[in-house]
Amino acid sequence: MSGDTFWDRAKARLVPWLEENRGLVILIFVLPASLVFDLFVRFRVWLNRAFLQKHPTHESRVQEIQDRVTAWRTQPTKDRKLLCTARPNWQSLSTTFFDKTKMHQVPVDLHDILSIDEQNLTVTAEPNVTVREACKYLIPKGYTLAVTLEIGDATLGGLAFGVGMTTHSHKVGLYQETIVEYEVVTGDGKVVKVTADNEHSDLFYCLPWSHGTLGLLTSLKLKLVRVKPYVHMTYLPMRQQETLCRQLMKLSGGIDKDFQTPDFLEATVYDKDKAVVMVGTFAEVDTLKKWWKINDVCRWWKPWFYKYVETKFQAGGSEYIPLESYLLRHNRAIFWVVEDMIPFGNHPLFRALFGWLLPPKPAFLKFTTTKAVREMTFAKQVFQDIVMPLDTLDEQIERAVELFEKYPLLVYPCRVYDHQRGAQGQLRAPPKHRLVPGTNYAMFNDLGVYGTPGQVKDHKFYNPTHAMREMEKFTRDVGGYSFLYADIFMTEAEFREMFDLELYEKVRERYHCNDAFPSLYEKVRPEIDVIEIGNEFAKKQN
Repeated sequence: MSGDTFWDRAKARLVPWLEENRGLVILIFVLPASLVFDLFVRFRVWLNRAFLQKHPTHESRVQEIQDRVTAWRTQPTKDRKLLCTARPNWQSLSTTFFDKTKMHQVPVDLHDILSIDEQNLTVTAEPNVTVREACKYLIPKGYTLAVTLEIGDATLGGLAFGVGMTTHSHKVGLYQETIVEYEVVTGDGKVVKVTADNEHSDLFYCLPWSHGTLGLLTSLKLKLVRVKPYVHMTYLPMRQQETLCRQLMKLSGGIDKDFQTPDFLEATVYDKDKAVVMVGTFAEVDTLKKWWKINDVCRWWKPWFYKYVETKFQAGGSEYIPLESYLLRHNRAIFWVVEDMIPFGNHPLFRALFGWLLPPKPAFLKFTTTKAVREMTFAKQVFQDIVMPLDTLDEQIERAVELFEKYPLLVYPCRVYDHQRGAQGQLRAPPKHRLVPGTNYAMFNDLGVYGTPGQVKDHKFYNPTHAMREMEKFTRDVGGYSFLYADIFMTEAEFREMFDLELYEKVRERYHCNDAFPSLYEKVRPEIDVIEIGNEFAKKQN
């Protein structure tokens, strides 16, 4: 248009160029900057813990948090803002940016592993301990968390108040099922120990999926499993989609509770009739005799894990993977998201020269995200983890591919329990007909859809609002749940249809949360109008 300024015309040319050459831009600017940023953050954390920490004990650190909440309570009601932690948005793995500037922020500088109980197989830790730190502490001692997320920067507290699952979840359930005790500062400034069988059992069942809307977490006690140094991994090619569903139902124990299930179970779906099931068991290895069978998949020069697994589709096979490398196997490529950022990132030459820079740190990417970038990228990417009944896997895959035209897809089988107590938090008890015979759990699965939708890659029409709302409706219809770290498109009424908020709202009343913390829907809904932006994106394509 004639009224466009020089900067408008420059922007109109620059933005498409950046999108077409984003891999080069990320290599030259983002990866080095991400590395420097990460080193600076680590140094600052080390400096704070080593020299600047005002309170040497866990009890004194919790007392400071309690004092801050108590002091906040003394303010006039009309002047009080709702509470949240002072942890910056960019440090979380959520795709959303909750506006903390409108809140009363409470510093929660809790980063320590407090104790390990080897007799009862539990570890007690503060909420900001990361998965990577937990692995490095526990594995040399012969243990690991019963549920260990594959992304090293995830925190134990973030998973506790959100949700987590992994390839051991077909044996133990979601992350919340492995938590024995929470220590929480409530909205009225009390410190309470919360377990499944004490006077705070109602709070115990609502803290998962609560996203910091019921209290401030100060520590948690988690179940451990004994481990061996390696995982013996077997790759099973699946050439028919319906076969994949049957095989996962069988291997997960979703049909027969007495079936000898493996320690780890997952599948990656590469196409309608192309998938690989991975079956893993803890193992000891004679490294002198079987050195050639050991594959450390996390070495920077190695192929990205999902790309390597794809090579097993033709003939299958087996090998031994060091345990820590297995647990963090998807970290380098952030599952397969990095491929959309750096299309040539899995090339052998790139891996050899620059693989050690991967992955770009999620914290850095969020730290440098502007409102304009957030709105632009949201419409052209999908990040969704969805928990749905495993026996609906065929329909899940068909619906996801129809809406997003996106492969690969991640599948983790997972138990969801009926705790036989009526209302049991935000997840409803699974229907009786889905329970594994003779148990109190049903077999669900996480369906992971990550990256750039196929329509966007192929420059075809794509309406993110339509796609996401249709996927959410399908999830509600089959009795599933969307992970709330990602953007949701549901109205509050639809949100209440998906999640059971009966007990949650009673707990908010009992523990003085209504005037202390935002509601769950307010906390997790995107800070931008995703529906309007998605529809505008679709209109511009037309």
